[in-house]
Amino acid sequence: MSDVSKLAVIGAGTMGSGIALVGASKGIKVSLIDVSEEQLSVAAAYHAKTMDRNVQKERMTRDEADAALGRITGLSNMADASDADWVVEAATENADLKKKIFTQMHDVFGEDVVLATNTSSISITELAEAVPTAADRVIGMHFFNPVPIMKLVEVIKGRETSERTTQRTIELSEAMGKIPVPANDHAGFVSNRVLMPMINEAFHAWADGVAEPENIDSIMTLGCAFPMGPLRLADHIGLDVCRDIMLVMHRGLGDDKYLPAPKLVELVEQGRLGNKTGHGVYDHG
Repeated sequence: MSDVSKLAVIGAGTMGSGIALVGASKGIKVSLIDVSEEQLSVAAAYHAKTMDRNVQKERMTRDEADAALGRITGLSNMADASDADWVVEAATENADLKKKIFTQMHDVFGEDVVLATNTSSISITELAEAVPTAADRVIGMHFFNPVPIMKLVEVIKGRETSERTTQRTIELSEAMGKIPVPANDHAGFVSNRVLMPMINEAFHAWADGVAEPENIDSIMTLGCAFPMGPLRLADHIGLDVCRDIMLVMHRGLGDDKYLPAPKLVELVEQGRLGNKTGHGVYDHG
């Protein structure tokens, strides 16, 4: 059983808003923090829509949905959530930005608060360098998108992460209805170390004229039993996120095979980021 009763989530994007909703649905009070009031409004609309759908599908009662929504407070100032007993950073996959946020987290939250990150590829040990006196409380808590549906939480210890921090992370993950699975602190961890090169190779295959995107995806879904083809999955994840993860792995692993495919970079530079912009590999209208 987890001892966490109040959770702070830094970043109200796709992952942060999902983490907040899952925590609130399991009885945890959540402060969702973002510098953008607009993003907080988007997150609130997503929460309301998701809960309405859960009620319609009889996954929960209206009272249960309203109670969960009532546990989420949107904030633009991290200091207003200083009484939280756990914090998860869920900002953009950029090491410098995350280190800056970790410094702020260290200054705002109490000495026993775990400083977790939802990073999908950046070294936990590297992020902990931003808070050397609290490195034992820094840990990777990688949720998967969509957070309310996907069961896995990849739990990644940094070099200085304590066993107590690790055990508490496992307990909180389970309390949130997730299945925690450990991975070691290497760029990309397990999930993206395996997944992203496959997605990247699909972009190479498309650019080389091996097949059109629809056919690449059909072959992988029908022939390899994937629930979603790699290019459609890239649109779902966000092409900019795919590019950034490949760059993190290239920097961390030092092998040019992890360089993002030129076709992927081209689409990102055109602003075609996938589902979130309406255009990526596919036109989402």
